[in-house]
Amino acid sequence: MAMEADEIRRLIVAAIPDAVVEIDDLAGDGDHYAARVTSAAFAGLSRVRQQKAVYDALGGRMGTELHALQLTTAVPAGGER
Repeated sequence: MAMEADEIRRLIVAAIPDAVVEIDDLAGDGDHYAARVTSAAFAGLSRVRQQKAVYDALGGRMGTELHALQLTTAVPAGGER
C-alpha cells in the first residue's frame, strides 16, 4: 500500500510542529520519496538523531506503507533555540 506525500508531511509536522517539509515522489509510485525536513528542534542534535526523530514521527510505517525515504535534515539559518 502506497503512502501519500501529504500524509508523510502531516505525520512529521504532528511530531515536529515547526518543521518545514519538502517532499518529492522519486518514482511516481507513492513508495519512493525524498524529503527535506528543516526544524529548529534539530539544533544541537547529530544528523543521526535528527533523522531518527523524523523516522519516529512516521510511526513504524517505514518498510510497510512507505518503502523508501531519502531523508535530508537541517536546522534553519539562525535556528538555535
